[in-house]
Amino acid sequence: MQFAPFGRTGHESSRIIFGAAALGSMTQDRTDRTLELVTVAGINHIDTAASYGESELRLAPFLTDHRDEVFLATKTGERTGAGARAELELSFERMGVDSVDLIQLHNLVDPAEWEAAFAADGALAALVQARDEGLVKHIGVTGHGVTVAAMHLRSLGEFDFDSVLFPYNHTMLANPAYAADVAELLTLCEQRSVAVQTIKSLAVGRWPEGYDGPQFSWYEPLTDPDAIARAVGNVLSKPQLFLNTTSDATLLPDVLMNADYFPNPTAAELDADVEAFGMTPLFDDGELATI
Repeated sequence: MQFAPFGRTGHESSRIIFGAAALGSMTQDRTDRTLELVTVAGINHIDTAASYGESELRLAPFLTDHRDEVFLATKTGERTGAGARAELELSFERMGVDSVDLIQLHNLVDPAEWEAAFAADGALAALVQARDEGLVKHIGVTGHGVTVAAMHLRSLGEFDFDSVLFPYNHTMLANPAYAADVAELLTLCEQRSVAVQTIKSLAVGRWPEGYDGPQFSWYEPLTDPDAIARAVGNVLSKPQLFLNTTSDATLLPDVLMNADYFPNPTAAELDADVEAFGMTPLFDDGELATI
């Protein structure tokens, strides 16, 4: 496992972050075995959210014994101050903790929701208050869709967030406008020592219409080990980036196989995977995701 400073937080995070959305519908027994693999692999950073099903509840037994060993992040999708504070306190109750290392405004991409969250009585003010009280150490912002990088730039223009999170994969970056926004965002984050988390690295595209097989993530992921290695390498070969694992935990071993030694794929190799696996962008221009 490789480790790097998580922005200016002072934490040396594993560059692969465990995306605990994978625990949302798991049994506790399966969760315990998954978290054992996470621990053995050296992951010391867990990212969950209030909206990830039973994820926070499933983490509670693990955190009883390992809270001091991990950087713990969760998210609130509430936009009012009262709602965000209540959801944060519920997250504490569900996880059996009295603080988190990072609280994130979840999927803050809709302009109207952005205005509500940044209002005087909005979610951000409540999270700052929680930070002042010592309940959270750091505050971040996350999002989906092709407008997310531009919205993160707007957010960073108004508040000095400690981290950002957004989709990063070859098909999305083939969109010139999105790629330009991402490049600008990465430059700003480097200047300010803002941690950069990426999601959807393994995304093939949306599930085909009529598909009735198992769906452990809301999008269809890569399953070919070599293609997974290239997708992981496409992220980890950029030292600034952290990779949040997919919500399909069956693919976790394949991702972890590339935790230290990963390829640095060429654009031609990634283009070949797009062709071979029928990969398409998850989001259309202007579309806002709700996941």
